[in-house]
Amino acid sequence: MVVLSKIYTRTGDKGDTALGDGSRVAKHSARVTAYGTSDELNAQVGVARLAAEGDMDLALSRIQNDLFDLGADLCRPDMASDAEAEYPPLRMAQSQVDRLEAEIDTMNKNLTPLRSFVLPGGSALAAHLHVCRTVARRAERLTTELATMEEVNNAAVVYLNRLSDWFFVASRIANDNGAADVLWVPGANR
Repeated sequence: MVVLSKIYTRTGDKGDTALGDGSRVAKHSARVTAYGTSDELNAQVGVARLAAEGDMDLALSRIQNDLFDLGADLCRPDMASDAEAEYPPLRMAQSQVDRLEAEIDTMNKNLTPLRSFVLPGGSALAAHLHVCRTVARRAERLTTELATMEEVNNAAVVYLNRLSDWFFVASRIANDNGAADVLWVPGANR
């Protein structure tokens, strides 16, 4: 259980921070940048939820919880020592990816196939979901960059990849099941 009795600690005042295993790294390290961007994404999902209702709001709530799981995973290096840890680290699991894929398939059933690229926009919720999609892509790029330098749970990378797809399909749902999508018209303003 997490207990936060004091919000500021002053331990990061010189530009470093603690990871989940207690080691300290620069606040601009690749690992901190990756999980910091997943936190930014979580905040964007919170903004999107202001325009969401019903099943969409519930799905976004599940994603927010997953994004905290993702941050917990990414802030804990050295997966090889997971078995010896006093408290086993929280790692992203294939079941979280599977859930996203099932939700994408369910949402996609009612959508007309695209014949053009979709411009971000339409309804307020769709616009927010497109911002979430692009932040998810950035988090994915930063996490895959981290994976070239340090060990990263592959389920975390796959989750971010699938999550951006989820946001795209959800944005079409938010645009009256795609009927209100704003389509790109190549060269329209030449």
